[in-house]
Amino acid sequence: MNLTLRIWRQKGPEDKGRMVTYQVDDVSPDMSFLEMLDVLNERLILAGEEPVAFDHDCREGICGMCGLMINGNAHGPQRGTTACQLHMRQFKDGDTIDIEPWRARAFPVIKDLVVNRNAFDKIIAAGGFITAPTGSAPEAHSVPVAKGNADAAFESAACIGCGACVAACPNGSGMLFTAAKVTQLSLLPQGQPERYTRVIGMVDAHDEAGFGGCTNAGECTVVCPKGIPLNTIGRLNRDYLAATAKRGDNTPGS
Repeated sequence: MNLTLRIWRQKGPEDKGRMVTYQVDDVSPDMSFLEMLDVLNERLILAGEEPVAFDHDCREGICGMCGLMINGNAHGPQRGTTACQLHMRQFKDGDTIDIEPWRARAFPVIKDLVVNRNAFDKIIAAGGFITAPTGSAPEAHSVPVAKGNADAAFESAACIGCGACVAACPNGSGMLFTAAKVTQLSLLPQGQPERYTRVIGMVDAHDEAGFGGCTNAGECTVVCPKGIPLNTIGRLNRDYLAATAKRGDNTPGS
């Protein structure tokens, strides 16, 4: 395939940035999207030009590093798929493809398609852990967990922290990520000691990091490569209300 790529180029956080057009020829439909960008970068380097910076690591859809807006869609046109697992067979010869970084106040651009997602780390640091005694691992069946709770916790634990939910949300909210990290612990016995301090701490960290508020637009669940459902946010909201009631107030951050 012969493709026209319009890619966001930005030298640094303070640079204004712009869309730059490139032509890429002889693209195999069996290439992944990132392999296609590799081919472009090889040609740019041979021509003495600066390669396009983009995040990647495992290229297996599990690390959450890759994050691209492809023709206005987080991770591209194929649902349930990360950009690294998206193959060029999803496009056709002669297509023009727009490639941009995540767009959110909490994710400032570092260079080109690379954004700073440290805001997610701050949310995890605020409560994404459990209290556990040291020593050898306990017997696997010593703590019973209801099947429904185990399934829902596992579903939330599938979140890879890629940030697609934030990029797709019209408010730039990271609530689906936050809810997944809260829920995967709050549904299990091991997560109960910090259950209510956790949800308050993580929601407060979310807001302080500059993410927008959730208005249940639902775009986050559409683009989530792991299919985290919208009712995960509902579980977070119930825990948050219970936590503020236990604390004796109903205003966030008070």
